Amino acid sequence: MPAKKPELIVALDVDNLEDAERLVKSLRPAVELFKVGSQLYTAFGPKAVQMIGHLGGRVFLDLKFHDIPNTVRNAVITGSSLSCVLASMNPGVRREIRDVLQYPVFMITVHVIGGEEMMRYAAEAAREKADELKKERPKIVGVTVLTSDASSCDVQETVVARAISAKKAGLDGVVCSVEETSAVRSACGKDFVIVTPGIRPQGTETGDQKRVATPRAAKDAGSDFIVVGRPIVKADDPALAARKILQELS
Repeated sequence: MPAKKPELIVALDVDNLEDAERLVKSLRPAVELFKVGSQLYTAFGPKAVQMIGHLGGRVFLDLKFHDIPNTVRNAVITGSSLSCVLASMNPGVRREIRDVLQYPVFMITVHVIGGEEMMRYAAEAAREKADELKKERPKIVGVTVLTSDASSCDVQETVVARAISAKKAGLDGVVCSVEETSAVRSACGKDFVIVTPGIRPQGTETGDQKRVATPRAAKDAGSDFIVVGRPIVKADDPALAARKILQELS
């Protein structure tokens, strides 16, 4: 049976909202999913999320929450509530009816090393807030080991152990490199979400990331989502770079 096609998330790792907006416009509609991490969110906060929502994209809010359980719970509630207003095409309808709220955030990260209680609080917060807002619940995924750490047997064992802990706490999945994806899939099952950063098309620089892989390798390993930043964001033609990655996944 052929490997399923992972979904592409483009990491908007820029510090300028205009640059981020230009990237989203150039990549839509071929790319739907965009990562907002600490760099962009620290500079512009919810405006970055709202901009992506207005342009029809969805947001992977990668802020890697790690704090006491109640603080993380409140952060997830806030992240789940981020919204933008979409106006109806009918200008004759009263404004309060015409404007429709959209919630662009579809996935949020927390650090697994925060512990099972913290992760459980995060998962419960996402579910309860989604029920309250009558919206789709954002996925909560746990960051296991950063891809800037070098490969080793200890890293794989640590990632798998943390993935099992995340599943036990009620998280939807984890973030891990391609090198650990198959082991995590075996330990946690086919429905456990695996998000793979450190994706580098053949021939591109690895930068500060150590555990990297090609889009095809991520697909073969069974990743559900791949996160690509610099190979697209820094390309002379980001849209062309994204299309090449999508073709490789197909």
